[in-house]
This record gives sequence, structure tokens and C-alpha cells, in this order.
Amino acid sequence: MEIQKQFLKDEKWRITMNNLGLITITHDPNGRYINLFIKHITYITELYEEIYLTISNQSSKEWEEALKVEPSLNFKTIPKKGTAHARREAVKFGLSGKCDYFHYIDLDRLLTWCDRYPEELRGIIGKIPGHPYTILGRTERAFLTHPEEWVETERITNKICSLELRKEVDITAGSSSFSRECASRITSNSKSDMTDAEWPMIVYRIMKQPIHYIEVEGLEYWEATNSVTREVSEGEEWVGRLKLALIISESAITTGKAEA
Repeated sequence: MEIQKQFLKDEKWRITMNNLGLITITHDPNGRYINLFIKHITYITELYEEIYLTISNQSSKEWEEALKVEPSLNFKTIPKKGTAHARREAVKFGLSGKCDYFHYIDLDRLLTWCDRYPEELRGIIGKIPGHPYTILGRTERAFLTHPEEWVETERITNKICSLELRKEVDITAGSSSFSRECASRITSNSKSDMTDAEWPMIVYRIMKQPIHYIEVEGLEYWEATNSVTREVSEGEEWVGRLKLALIISESAITTGKAEA
């Protein structure tokens, strides 16, 4: 009996792990993390059955050669119209495949995670199947590796989103996981200028599904990889982060309320 139980457990693990797709995006005009991509792409392909990447048409031309390193990777170039547009296009792209669960993460975040905490990433991926939607947030240590203007403004956003979800969450780490059904509903309903809070609220309010939450170390900040690509003054950076916080917070409050 114990052998049979173990077999069923192992078989379930094999099926779910082989049915997980990666959805990711990148805008990298300077090609600054191409080397990290080449370094970790083999490991990444071991973790996911299918990989779907949207890359902005303003990214470095060097990416054209880098993406040829892994033939199984599905990628397409899209116009640069902001993070929310890129994320929606990536989810639509992922739905063209066969996976029943997806892990969404910004590519720069995934690469830093692979570089510092690869085994943590593998463990988290194993927890994705079985939950309709999971917010992947940062431990306090990982959160505090970010620039001050990110930390201070995101604390406000996280507070508002936590109030709306009735649970403490870090909503702005750029990573989540969800079922194929949730992906389909997200595609049909997502329209906000920022998706961080909008996507879980679509699942929570419109689909009436529970939101799961996990904190990780691997979503820490590296200046060389995760910083913004444009050059702005310190004051402009603070104003930009404030605007993002407002957009995300408003979407947390308004998304799905008409349908609820």
C-alpha cells in the first residue's frame, strides 16, 4: 500500500511538473542581461514544459542571436507599449500552448532568482499546481534590497492591496502563478495600465477564487539587472514610483467590483 501511495504521489508530481509553462517578458535595449540568460537558459528549460517570451522591438539586436541558443523557447517581438501590454500579450501567447498552469515572472527577475536561489525557485515551482492564483512576494530581507523610492511607495500599495484581499501580501514583486482557466479570464478582463493588483482581483472578485500567497528570497533586487533602463533624476524616479503606486492601488480597489 505504501509503495502504491508513493507511486501515485510521484506520478502526480511528474504530471504537474511537466504541465507547467513559463510566461515572461523583457525590454532590454542595452542587452545587459543577455549573458545571464545564456548562463541559465538550460536550467530554466529543465523547470518548465513550455516557455513563452515576449520581447520588445526596442530590445538589443543581440537578443536575436541569444534566443537561438534554446530552440524549444517560444518567443515573439511586440511593440513597446508598456509593461501591462507586454504582460497581456505574453499570457495570450502562453494560452496558445497546452499547459494547465503558468508561472508569470519578468525575465530580469527570473534570471536573478536563478543566479542566487535556484533551488528555492525549483521548490516554489513545485507548489504552483493546485492553486488557482498565487501571488509570489518578497521576504522583508528581499524587499529591503530595493531602492528607497521603491520600498516606500510599494509599502503603501501593498497595504491597500492587503486590505482589499483581506490578507497580507506583497503585490509588486513582478511574479505570480495561475491556472489556465485564470489565464483565460485574465486575458478577457485585463485592461488596467498596471496588472500587479488587477490580475489577482480578477480572480478574487470576478471568478470568486481564493488567492494564495508565498514569500521568497529570490525576488531580491540587483542594480545591474533590475534597475530601470531609462535615465531620470532622483526626483523624477520618486514621482514615477508614486504614479505607479496610485495606478496599482486604484486597480486593487476598482477591478471586478461591477461584476461582484
